[in-house]
Amino acid sequence: MTTRTFRITVRGVFDGLGADQRAELLAHASEHDVLQAAFTPEGHLSYDVAARPAFTFRFLDSGEAEEDILEAVERAEAAATAWLTGRGYGFKRLRSQGEDLSQAPLGKRQRRAIAQNTP
Repeated sequence: MTTRTFRITVRGVFDGLGADQRAELLAHASEHDVLQAAFTPEGHLSYDVAARPAFTFRFLDSGEAEEDILEAVERAEAAATAWLTGRGYGFKRLRSQGEDLSQAPLGKRQRRAIAQNTP
């Protein structure tokens, strides 16, 4: 059986941030810039709290069966919740979405590369 790669996105909105929490997020904003966003096993957080209170965590996980994505989404959501609550950040409207990359459609370049490599 082959290993499947899952990309999980957990989105939400910061809620009830105090002035100190907001200042802390702003101080670390460069580390969490959306332009540096990546799917990682430990999860990557991106936000722009100066513009809006929304945030996104991106996780990379794997499994052997298609239904393993459900557990991967649960793990990602639990990790995001733990990170937020561990730092005392309030949040609301948490929602998650998982994608099995083995089921993702091929892009134009990928299709072209496959066509060039087949006799």
